[in-house]
Amino acid sequence: MLYLSLQPTPEDKHSHNAYRMAKEKKTDILIAGLLSQAGIVYEPEGSIIVEVQKALDISSKRGTGKKGFPEFVAQVGEFILVIEDKASCDYQAKYMDSKNDTLLMDTPSIEKYAENGALHYALKIIKHTNFKKVIAFGCSGTDAEHLRIRPIYVSPTGYKIMPMVKDFEWFTTDKIKRYYNEKICENKPIEQVELEEIIRRASKLHEDLRTYGQLGDTEKPLVVSAILLALCEEDFSTEQLNADEVKTDGVKIYEALSTHLDRVKVQPEVKKERVLDQFNLIKNRPHLSELDKRLGKSPLRYFAEYLNSNILTAISNNSPEDVLGRFYGEFIRYSGGDGQTLGVVLTPKHITELFCELVDVKPDDKVFDPCCGTGGFLIAAMHRMLDKAPSSKHEEIRKTKLYGIELRDDMFSIATTNMILRGDGQSNLLCQDFLKQSKEKLQKNEFTVGLMNPPYSQGKVKETAHLTELKFIKHLLDSMRKDDNNPKPRCAVIVPQSTMVGKSKEDNLDKQLILESHTLEGVITLNPQTFYGVGVNPVIAIFTAHQPHPKNKYAKFIDFKDDGYEVFPHIGLLPTTRAAERKKLLLDCWLMGRPAPVSFMVQSTVEPKDEWLHSFYYFNEEIPSDADFEQAMADYLTFEFSMIAHGRGYLFEEGKEASV
Repeated sequence: MLYLSLQPTPEDKHSHNAYRMAKEKKTDILIAGLLSQAGIVYEPEGSIIVEVQKALDISSKRGTGKKGFPEFVAQVGEFILVIEDKASCDYQAKYMDSKNDTLLMDTPSIEKYAENGALHYALKIIKHTNFKKVIAFGCSGTDAEHLRIRPIYVSPTGYKIMPMVKDFEWFTTDKIKRYYNEKICENKPIEQVELEEIIRRASKLHEDLRTYGQLGDTEKPLVVSAILLALCEEDFSTEQLNADEVKTDGVKIYEALSTHLDRVKVQPEVKKERVLDQFNLIKNRPHLSELDKRLGKSPLRYFAEYLNSNILTAISNNSPEDVLGRFYGEFIRYSGGDGQTLGVVLTPKHITELFCELVDVKPDDKVFDPCCGTGGFLIAAMHRMLDKAPSSKHEEIRKTKLYGIELRDDMFSIATTNMILRGDGQSNLLCQDFLKQSKEKLQKNEFTVGLMNPPYSQGKVKETAHLTELKFIKHLLDSMRKDDNNPKPRCAVIVPQSTMVGKSKEDNLDKQLILESHTLEGVITLNPQTFYGVGVNPVIAIFTAHQPHPKNKYAKFIDFKDDGYEVFPHIGLLPTTRAAERKKLLLDCWLMGRPAPVSFMVQSTVEPKDEWLHSFYYFNEEIPSDADFEQAMADYLTFEFSMIAHGRGYLFEEGKEASV
């Protein structure tokens, strides 16, 4: 009897591989021809740009840390183009779901599909080079008529999948900026594009966490943080999450994140245990690990795949955006809250960066945030310090120059996660009550910069009078380094305008005590929409610690309500084209002594009972014009006529009083 084997022989496999390679070579030739037609100079399987090639040298698709070989790499102006192609259009892309807006970034998908592989290389280039605008192309097909070319714009905050194109004509030297502005940005500022994308992803994740995870508003960011930490562990992958009933997906994630905390040497041990306590819910909620028929997998695996493909890269690429903080804020907003009900008023990124510029944070500073929330100020300070320091000092900055205290356990865990994901496993974050820490103990840390957004409106009644914003400010100033060395410790705080007014005898006493020991450098009145949706009119107050305020010192009071930022519907506060110009004016006046009209900046001596605001010290120097006088008279006469018409003419008759 003759038996026929259905298993392919080695010769069959060799023949098939040779055929596939020949097909892919044909695709390579097609793509190379289109690049040449567009006048784009390219390199096959590498780059002549040293830092790009170094990134590719550790970019194996299998995640081994060995060399990766994209089909083509090119530079066009400030953009890097990276191209991956496949012969069959069946291997164009693998998406997470039918919406086709999130590529699956597990190893098999990266190896097998063009768009997934191209995105993989682009993310490596973003992470390991100074190029922050990369366009990845996934291509497939073996004939020009049916060739598929998909661009994907990649930046430090994520990626955007673009419509298919027929060739590379949009990406030439004279057209690529137009493509960037019109197609990628859609005629919007890049900040708006990136923020819209973060909000879109936060909205989807919020709905999914609620629908599939049945999680509460404060639990959602903790689950996100736990999964992100687990994904950082080299031996962990989403493929291990198989809804096993014995060793559950929740246990696997918990063990991976615990191992990662050990690997990055989180210190002290009590800090690690406190963080782990917050993440217990990941393994204690059975339904998170069970197979969900709607998903075809456990909710935890679904969340992990989404985060791995969408969020992890934006954070680990060291984007200056506090992505976790942004997600936290969006979860609150989408849950129908404004943050205040949870005691959370997170500081926008442009304000955290402005703080660092106003106090001129330097690589040798020790930065302290006693109400650190999700870590926004510390992230901004770290980025500025790293930018200004040689690479040899980067590890020292991450490990010894950033300090934070956070009272809330959940926020503390998110802040710790934030810093670990940015390479700072040993950051000095503590979960404590700042006001209960002795100033003498804190002074031993020799902090040179203090940045703070304290809790708002907590000292309204007698029982909580010790929790006013001024109490926080005074304790921060008292806790800074106390010696005669330079530079003198400086602090910047963002608080409601009412803090600077002095609403009570106790407030005025605190202001007096502050001036007796510290110097008020000035107060900047901010855009009322800075905390969009929260309803706070904020100011920035800047001090020099442990230098009594001289009686004859002129502090600066600036009206920066017009900062060039405007509210965009359904998005929030975003910069307009005027924002950079307005910021430059502010910094020139604050740091360089640039003169300005009193409508913008007033310099004055101060007293404790003064309202430390521009509006208090400002007087209008301009003499009213004839037109101003005529307009005022017209307004008055209109008002008088209206009152008479409504039977209240007696108000304008001398010697008569209105009866009450």
